Amino acid sequence: MSIDEGYIKFESHWTPGPAADPELTALLDRWRQPLFDAGLIGHYDELGVGYGNLSVRARDSGFVISGTQTGHIRNTGGPHYALVTDYDIAANQVFSTGPVEASSESLTHAAIYELDATISAVVHVHSASLWAKHLGRLPTTADDISYGTPEMARELERLLRNTAFATSGVAVMAGHEEGVIAYGRSLEEAAGRILALQSER
Repeated sequence: MSIDEGYIKFESHWTPGPAADPELTALLDRWRQPLFDAGLIGHYDELGVGYGNLSVRARDSGFVISGTQTGHIRNTGGPHYALVTDYDIAANQVFSTGPVEASSESLTHAAIYELDATISAVVHVHSASLWAKHLGRLPTTADDISYGTPEMARELERLLRNTAFATSGVAVMAGHEEGVIAYGRSLEEAAGRILALQSER
Protein backbone atom coordinates (compact mmCIF):
# COMPACT_ATOMS: atom_id res chain seq x y z
CA MET A 1 0.00 0.00 0.00
CA SER A 2 1.38 3.38 -1.03
CA ILE A 3 2.35 5.54 1.95
CA ASP A 4 0.73 8.60 0.38
CA GLU A 5 -2.68 6.91 0.45
CA GLY A 6 -5.48 9.29 1.37
CA TYR A 7 -3.55 12.54 1.01
CA ILE A 8 -4.75 15.47 -1.10
CA LYS A 9 -2.76 15.81 -4.32
CA PHE A 10 -4.59 18.74 -5.88
CA GLU A 11 -4.35 22.39 -4.89
CA SER A 12 -7.10 22.73 -2.31
CA HIS A 13 -8.87 26.06 -1.80
CA TRP A 14 -10.94 25.42 1.29
CA THR A 15 -13.05 28.08 3.03
CA PRO A 16 -14.27 27.01 6.49
CA GLY A 17 -18.03 27.39 6.63
CA PRO A 18 -21.31 25.94 7.86
CA ALA A 19 -22.39 22.37 7.22
CA ALA A 20 -23.90 21.46 3.87
CA ASP A 21 -27.57 20.73 3.20
CA PRO A 22 -28.69 18.50 6.13
CA GLU A 23 -30.94 16.38 3.91
CA LEU A 24 -28.03 15.57 1.62
CA THR A 25 -25.61 14.81 4.46
CA ALA A 26 -28.23 12.53 6.04
CA LEU A 27 -28.65 10.76 2.70
CA LEU A 28 -24.89 10.35 2.36
CA ASP A 29 -24.61 8.92 5.86
CA ARG A 30 -27.47 6.49 5.19
CA TRP A 31 -25.61 4.91 2.28
CA ARG A 32 -22.18 5.32 3.80
CA GLN A 33 -23.01 3.12 6.80
CA PRO A 34 -23.46 -0.19 4.91
CA LEU A 35 -20.26 0.56 2.98
CA PHE A 36 -18.45 1.26 6.24
CA ASP A 37 -19.83 -1.88 7.88
CA ALA A 38 -18.63 -3.93 4.89
CA GLY A 39 -15.12 -2.53 5.34
CA LEU A 40 -15.28 -0.66 2.03
CA ILE A 41 -14.85 2.69 3.76
CA GLY A 42 -12.57 2.88 6.75
CA HIS A 43 -9.10 3.64 8.08
CA TYR A 44 -5.65 2.14 7.53
CA ASP A 45 -4.31 2.12 11.07
CA GLU A 46 -0.79 1.28 9.92
CA LEU A 47 -0.72 4.36 7.68
CA GLY A 48 -2.83 6.62 9.86
CA VAL A 49 -5.11 7.58 6.95
CA GLY A 50 -8.70 7.03 5.96
CA TYR A 51 -10.01 5.52 2.74
CA GLY A 52 -13.25 5.58 0.77
CA ASN A 53 -15.58 8.48 0.04
CA LEU A 54 -18.91 9.28 -1.52
CA SER A 55 -20.66 12.32 -2.94
CA VAL A 56 -23.97 13.55 -4.30
CA ARG A 57 -24.81 16.51 -6.52
CA ALA A 58 -25.93 19.59 -4.61
CA ARG A 59 -29.32 21.13 -5.32
CA ASP A 60 -28.03 24.25 -7.06
CA SER A 61 -24.47 23.54 -8.16
CA GLY A 62 -21.41 21.60 -7.09
CA PHE A 63 -21.53 18.46 -4.98
CA VAL A 64 -21.39 17.41 -1.34
CA ILE A 65 -18.59 14.96 -0.54
CA SER A 66 -17.22 13.27 2.55
CA GLY A 67 -14.39 15.20 4.15
CA THR A 68 -10.76 14.20 4.08
CA GLN A 69 -9.65 11.84 6.85
CA THR A 70 -13.17 10.90 7.98
CA GLY A 71 -12.90 7.21 7.06
CA HIS A 72 -12.69 6.06 10.69
CA ILE A 73 -16.08 7.55 11.61
CA ARG A 74 -19.10 5.23 11.34
CA ASN A 75 -21.93 7.69 12.01
CA THR A 76 -21.35 10.90 10.09
CA GLY A 77 -23.21 14.20 9.96
CA GLY A 78 -22.84 17.78 8.81
CA PRO A 79 -19.36 18.29 10.33
CA HIS A 80 -17.97 15.46 8.19
CA TYR A 81 -18.92 16.71 4.71
CA ALA A 82 -17.78 19.51 2.42
CA LEU A 83 -19.45 21.31 -0.47
CA VAL A 84 -17.27 21.44 -3.58
CA THR A 85 -18.26 24.73 -5.18
CA ASP A 86 -15.85 24.76 -8.13
CA TYR A 87 -12.88 22.95 -9.63
CA ASP A 88 -10.39 23.13 -12.47
CA ILE A 89 -9.20 19.72 -13.62
CA ALA A 90 -6.49 21.05 -15.95
CA ALA A 91 -5.09 23.29 -13.22
CA ASN A 92 -5.46 20.56 -10.56
CA GLN A 93 -7.54 22.76 -8.24
CA VAL A 94 -10.60 22.17 -6.05
CA PHE A 95 -12.60 24.86 -4.25
CA SER A 96 -14.68 23.78 -1.27
CA THR A 97 -16.40 25.08 1.82
CA GLY A 98 -17.72 23.53 5.01
CA PRO A 99 -16.59 22.33 8.44
CA VAL A 100 -14.00 20.01 6.90
CA GLU A 101 -11.78 19.97 3.81
CA ALA A 102 -13.06 17.97 0.84
CA SER A 103 -11.87 14.40 0.19
CA SER A 104 -8.60 13.71 -1.59
CA GLU A 105 -10.66 12.09 -4.36
CA SER A 106 -12.73 15.23 -5.04
CA LEU A 107 -11.13 15.87 -8.42
CA THR A 108 -12.01 12.34 -9.55
CA HIS A 109 -15.64 12.81 -8.46
CA ALA A 110 -15.75 16.16 -10.26
CA ALA A 111 -14.50 14.56 -13.47
CA ILE A 112 -17.28 11.96 -13.41
CA TYR A 113 -19.99 14.55 -12.77
CA GLU A 114 -18.68 16.59 -15.66
CA LEU A 115 -19.10 13.70 -18.10
CA ASP A 116 -22.85 13.25 -17.82
CA ALA A 117 -25.51 15.51 -16.34
CA THR A 118 -27.61 12.48 -15.33
CA ILE A 119 -24.93 11.26 -12.92
CA SER A 120 -26.05 12.29 -9.43
CA ALA A 121 -23.76 10.32 -7.12
CA VAL A 122 -20.27 8.83 -6.98
CA VAL A 123 -18.92 6.20 -4.56
CA HIS A 124 -15.24 5.29 -4.18
CA VAL A 125 -14.28 2.36 -1.97
CA HIS A 126 -11.31 0.15 -1.15
CA SER A 127 -11.33 -3.63 -1.19
CA ALA A 128 -8.33 -5.84 -1.83
CA SER A 129 -10.55 -8.77 -2.81
CA LEU A 130 -12.88 -6.84 -5.14
CA TRP A 131 -9.90 -5.07 -6.70
CA ALA A 132 -8.05 -8.30 -7.41
CA LYS A 133 -11.14 -10.13 -8.65
CA HIS A 134 -12.29 -7.45 -11.09
CA LEU A 135 -8.97 -5.93 -12.19
CA GLY A 136 -8.98 -6.08 -15.99
CA ARG A 137 -12.43 -7.68 -16.03
CA LEU A 138 -14.46 -4.60 -15.26
CA PRO A 139 -13.40 -1.36 -17.01
CA THR A 140 -9.95 -0.64 -15.56
CA THR A 141 -7.80 2.49 -15.51
CA ALA A 142 -4.18 2.36 -16.62
CA ASP A 143 -1.83 1.14 -13.90
CA ASP A 144 0.49 4.17 -14.09
CA ILE A 145 -2.20 6.70 -13.11
CA SER A 146 -2.56 7.76 -9.48
CA TYR A 147 -5.68 8.81 -7.57
CA GLY A 148 -6.80 12.39 -7.18
CA THR A 149 -4.92 13.71 -10.23
CA PRO A 150 -5.91 15.34 -13.54
CA GLU A 151 -4.60 12.20 -15.24
CA MET A 152 -7.08 10.02 -13.34
CA ALA A 153 -9.87 12.42 -14.30
CA ARG A 154 -8.97 12.10 -17.98
CA GLU A 155 -8.63 8.32 -17.68
CA LEU A 156 -12.13 7.98 -16.27
CA GLU A 157 -13.40 10.07 -19.16
CA ARG A 158 -11.71 7.60 -21.54
CA LEU A 159 -13.41 4.68 -19.79
CA LEU A 160 -16.81 6.34 -19.93
CA ARG A 161 -16.46 7.11 -23.63
CA ASN A 162 -14.88 3.85 -24.77
CA THR A 163 -15.79 1.00 -22.41
CA ALA A 164 -18.68 -0.64 -20.55
CA PHE A 165 -18.16 1.90 -17.75
CA ALA A 166 -20.87 3.91 -19.53
CA THR A 167 -23.44 1.20 -18.73
CA SER A 168 -22.03 -0.76 -15.79
CA GLY A 169 -21.19 2.35 -13.79
CA VAL A 170 -18.27 0.60 -12.04
CA ALA A 171 -14.53 0.77 -12.70
CA VAL A 172 -11.36 -0.57 -11.11
CA MET A 173 -8.44 1.81 -10.52
CA ALA A 174 -5.35 -0.22 -11.44
CA GLY A 175 -2.89 2.46 -10.31
CA HIS A 176 -4.74 2.99 -7.04
CA GLU A 177 -4.35 -0.26 -5.14
CA GLU A 178 -7.69 -1.58 -3.79
CA GLY A 179 -9.60 1.31 -5.40
CA VAL A 180 -13.01 0.70 -7.01
CA ILE A 181 -15.34 3.52 -8.11
CA ALA A 182 -19.00 3.63 -9.12
CA TYR A 183 -21.51 6.26 -10.18
CA GLY A 184 -25.28 6.35 -10.50
CA ARG A 185 -28.36 8.42 -11.19
CA SER A 186 -28.90 8.29 -7.43
CA LEU A 187 -26.83 7.51 -4.39
CA GLU A 188 -28.83 4.32 -3.97
CA GLU A 189 -27.80 3.20 -7.46
CA ALA A 190 -24.12 4.13 -7.04
CA ALA A 191 -23.75 2.49 -3.62
CA GLY A 192 -25.91 -0.43 -4.73
CA ARG A 193 -23.54 -1.21 -7.58
CA ILE A 194 -20.66 -1.57 -5.12
CA LEU A 195 -22.69 -3.54 -2.59
CA ALA A 196 -23.85 -5.89 -5.35
CA LEU A 197 -20.22 -6.69 -6.19
CA GLN A 198 -19.59 -7.32 -2.50
CA SER A 199 -22.53 -9.70 -2.22
CA GLU A 200 -21.20 -11.80 -5.15
CA ARG A 201 -18.14 -12.80 -3.17
